[in-house]
Amino acid sequence: MHKPFSSLLIAAAISAAFAAPMAGAASNADITARHFASLVSGPAPKTAELAMFFNNMPKGADLHHHYSGSIYAEQYLEWVDKLGYCVDKTTWNVQADKAADRKNCATVAQLEQDPVAYRALLHKWSTMDFYNHSEDQLAPDLAFFTTFPRFNDVASTNGNDGQKRLKERAIAENVSYIETVFEIAPITFDAEFDGKLTDEAAFAAYLAKLEASPAFNKGIADYSAYVDSSSAGIDDDNFTMRYQPFVLRFLSPSIVFSQMAAGFKIASQNPKVVSVNIVGAEHYPVSMRDYSLHMRMYKFLSAKYPKVRLSLHAGELALGQVPPEGLKFHIAEAVDIAGAKRIGHGMDIAHERQPLGILKKMREKNIAVEVNLTSNEFILGVKGEAHPVNIYRKYGVPFVLSSDDTGVSRNTLSNEYLLFASRYKTSYAEVKKLSYDSIRYGFLSDADKQRLLKQLDTRFAKFEADIAEFGAKSR
Repeated sequence: MHKPFSSLLIAAAISAAFAAPMAGAASNADITARHFASLVSGPAPKTAELAMFFNNMPKGADLHHHYSGSIYAEQYLEWVDKLGYCVDKTTWNVQADKAADRKNCATVAQLEQDPVAYRALLHKWSTMDFYNHSEDQLAPDLAFFTTFPRFNDVASTNGNDGQKRLKERAIAENVSYIETVFEIAPITFDAEFDGKLTDEAAFAAYLAKLEASPAFNKGIADYSAYVDSSSAGIDDDNFTMRYQPFVLRFLSPSIVFSQMAAGFKIASQNPKVVSVNIVGAEHYPVSMRDYSLHMRMYKFLSAKYPKVRLSLHAGELALGQVPPEGLKFHIAEAVDIAGAKRIGHGMDIAHERQPLGILKKMREKNIAVEVNLTSNEFILGVKGEAHPVNIYRKYGVPFVLSSDDTGVSRNTLSNEYLLFASRYKTSYAEVKKLSYDSIRYGFLSDADKQRLLKQLDTRFAKFEADIAEFGAKSR
């Protein structure tokens, strides 16, 4: 019996995608490039095959990664059960106080026996079901940012177990390096300085007071010790993790400065701590009011600790979220004042006062943008051609694809590559370069960076050989 004409066409298409040029045998990389082109060409990208492609493609590093937001709710519930905590079914917050009234607090066993309550918890601890039900709910940005306090009481427990789970997941999707925004930097509140932190003299006076404080120095020592203990057994020949203490940008000036100072000191002392970052909703009133003050604080502390590098969340804003003037300066000040070496999100670039000048400076200084397509779409409602990734591409600004908070978004780094490939005209050469760039722009030692890049060469060689072998068998 003859094959149906449609089957012949499919077989011909597969063979064409992998066929060697007439002039001679194609390299595995060439075959892989043609296969990739066949997945993104045509009236619609072949997203199922692209998912398979990117799940197996080596992806180097994930440089914009939040530890607590990357742990899935199911894993947090394991720890809730292990610690004997419960979950308040009114607020959906973890309740760690075992002596408190627990009338409305469900154990994990009780939640597992109640599918409605269990699903409600997943909805409150992640973005699951946000677009799939009709109940009254918060706006997307608030729904996202209010997930974190609900599991805070368990997020800083079982640190080694959490990192092992993240490592296993990373290795499963061919990621070899994670640079994670790990734990909140130690906090010091000082009412005396809260209203005085306006210039370098005040910064210097407060820093001297902090450095003379036994409590401040104990917080630094404890943080560094926790990094070391929780990261035991994580690094090996095939996987590496590094850490960033974070500052909450919507707190009072004395707290923010104390966290920054602690973060810089920790990073200067512990080689596993490679950067200092600032997080929290950038559009909150205090975040907007104090933004320029925060950048000047960073400038002051960077001068004291010149070897500590900064990756800063900056420009995670969309038109209408704040008054128009609020979109004019965040990326520029992160680069020009704070001295950031990488920018997280960088979404408001089209609205900044001198966007071309900023783009030129970022290109010339090799300041990469950490692009997070899933969270940008959910939090800001920005995707497709409204997303500035094509601006950065056009003007030669380096960028990397990253995951942000995979536990909250219930997502993977592989899916970020899928979104990029299915939404924007790209090539195998570009996505392969993005994988390498994620290592190149990491805040690693030169020796670690060269080791991971060499491993990436080997991993891509195997990946491309597998693709070529698949092509040979399909002909």
